[in-house]
Amino acid sequence: MMFSQVEEQVQDSLVQEVDCKYREDQFYLGITYNLVGNRPEGVSQSGFSSGFHLGFIRDIPINKRRNVAFGVGLGLSSNSFNHNFLITKDASGNLDYLVLDKSDINYSKNKFTTYMVEMPLQLRWRTSTAEEYKFWRIYTGINVGYVLYNSSKFRGDLGTIKNSKIDSFNDFQYGLTMSAGYNTWNIFVYYGLNPIFNNARVNNESVDMNAVKVGLIFYIL
Repeated sequence: MMFSQVEEQVQDSLVQEVDCKYREDQFYLGITYNLVGNRPEGVSQSGFSSGFHLGFIRDIPINKRRNVAFGVGLGLSSNSFNHNFLITKDASGNLDYLVLDKSDINYSKNKFTTYMVEMPLQLRWRTSTAEEYKFWRIYTGINVGYVLYNSSKFRGDLGTIKNSKIDSFNDFQYGLTMSAGYNTWNIFVYYGLNPIFNNARVNNESVDMNAVKVGLIFYIL
């Protein structure tokens, strides 16, 4: 009888130890289709605009069951946007913005790209346990990004036009996020809360385009 009690106490202590240390720290890898919202009149997208995202998120459980948690992460991303919005410079080196019409100007490439360091902040819910690694999840939150480098490229009737370190890009870009799914595969959505550009105008209209990203994100323990 004594041995049975000792065995039960050992098992209970092991379960408590597992519960005490259980977290969902994760690496993530994502691929998105990038859209621009709040487009000025005449601006349209073409081709596939892609985003690639990778990083690590620290899990901070906030309830006894440990299925609700905060997530704080750090990562990198690259985002390209293909469109008919041309970024160029005049003879004085000042930035100029044009909306292209393919009936007037032919081109094979026109895009801008940003490279960012990102900090995902999440409220996380999942059905996982200390022993179960395949589970349903819904993670919502905000993603704060800082643009390390930006560039634009045009190739067409006007020749090849390249620009980089464009001052009119907002250095900080942030938006709401949600990812939901089962096990490794999850749908991911990002909606930018501030414009991609700052103080840019085209046809006397402020350029308030924001980023919208839809795709898949993979969480890896």
